[in-house]
Amino acid sequence: MTDTNGFWAQAAAEPDRTVLTAPDGEQWSAGRLHAEANRLVHGLRAAGMRTGDSFAVVLPNGVEFLTAYLAASQAGFYLVPVNHHLVGPEIAWIVADSGAKVLIAHERFSEAATAAAGEAGLPVSHRYAVGTVAGFRPYEDLLAPHPATPPADRTLGWVMNYTSGTTGRPRGIRRPLPGKLPEETYLGGFLGIFGIRPFDGNVHLVCSPLYHTAVLQFAGASLHIGHPLVLMDKWTPAEMLRLIDQYACTHTHMVPTQFHRLLALPQETKDAYDVSSMRHAIHGAAPCPGHVKRAMIDWWGGCVEEYYAASEGGGAFATAEDWLKKPGTVGKAWPISELAIFDDDGNRLAPGELGTVYIKMNTGGFSYHKDEGKTRKNRIGDFFTVGDLGLMDEEGYLFLRDRKIDMIISGGVNIYPAEIESALLTHPAVADAAAFGIPHNDWGEEVKAVIEPAEGFEAGDALAAEILHHCERRLAAYKRPKTVDFIETMPRDPNGKLYKRRLRDPYWEGRERAM
Repeated sequence: MTDTNGFWAQAAAEPDRTVLTAPDGEQWSAGRLHAEANRLVHGLRAAGMRTGDSFAVVLPNGVEFLTAYLAASQAGFYLVPVNHHLVGPEIAWIVADSGAKVLIAHERFSEAATAAAGEAGLPVSHRYAVGTVAGFRPYEDLLAPHPATPPADRTLGWVMNYTSGTTGRPRGIRRPLPGKLPEETYLGGFLGIFGIRPFDGNVHLVCSPLYHTAVLQFAGASLHIGHPLVLMDKWTPAEMLRLIDQYACTHTHMVPTQFHRLLALPQETKDAYDVSSMRHAIHGAAPCPGHVKRAMIDWWGGCVEEYYAASEGGGAFATAEDWLKKPGTVGKAWPISELAIFDDDGNRLAPGELGTVYIKMNTGGFSYHKDEGKTRKNRIGDFFTVGDLGLMDEEGYLFLRDRKIDMIISGGVNIYPAEIESALLTHPAVADAAAFGIPHNDWGEEVKAVIEPAEGFEAGDALAAEILHHCERRLAAYKRPKTVDFIETMPRDPNGKLYKRRLRDPYWEGRERAM
């Protein structure tokens, strides 16, 4: 079998091997995808990009996304994937903050992309559209004039994901470029953590948006160790089953909401497809209710596996066997990381003691772009935390007991209340605001807003509707409150601290809030 060390070597050795099936069913060979990525590198350099520069993409799952990933990876660029559910001002912040020299957007997201490019001050000459977007040049202009030959001065680039914090402003996670040839780094080694081996008949199904950190990491690593990719654009449970059956998919990355929807399918639909090819159905990004996980293991068997990680780094991993032996665990530390539990004073805690979960990556550090304060915050030595509470047992298995304070997780997506509350408070009728998650049978949680009306405004359905409309212009759809309740006085202590649990708990009476 050909060298596993990187897509480029494989493409040169076996250019006719199929490496990607697009959402429309079109199949791409390694040679064709290689040529497309090379052209994009030449095009981006012709647009003025140099090693260490970044470019942003607002794209659905498709060939263009993987082309951008491969181009950045061999030209020393930072690829900035943007959540295409964001609205114009949110995208503009990421484009401007990352210093993106070029923006590539799909016509499906034209309204937000156009607003973002204008607000970020990006010249028309450096905006490119897949499809037709007013004020954007055709994506083909980046590719067609340029050769398919490998670029000169190849050097490894990275993905620069943006993650939100309690301030509500997303921050880029930036890792230093290693200054090595792409082939000098084993880019598929990440999958070895989960027991996924090079080639070995593996086929990776991409069933979630590639702008997510883990989804792109799984897909990219799979490509680099010889696994063909099958891309889904818009996920549906029945279509996922059909693709697993048709392409004999062996591994994928999922979130618990997808498990929930798969389990809700009629039995005859489940029975119509063969999913026995699946070896690793790896889930993360949100807590998985125990009864859902047991039902998936009963259906799909021991391939249902779990990990705990953050965009900043990992992590823990639990096989189905681990979880059945220790229900509720998210596993033991990855070989390339360490886990520790510390108290609020920075003391390391013994097994069984509840505290804050800290992670140490042995593969290198990171910083938050343009935010040294956040980079230094929440660290103890080489360990960092994202604020989750948990404990480890004597054998090193991690159990989570809480999450980042007040964070909402809906359908596997992290939603930060501070950003929502900031948008709410821009309405003149809002004196004080709180946002938090309440139960939702499908998504796990949905966003609820509680408002203290400003003097002179009357609480009621009309005001609630006006506030929800106000949010439509300021927040992506998944962040917007679905309902608004009113309160006479917000529960705060004399120092201004909001007792959010007092607001949230009544909505969870009789329901177990996943932690």
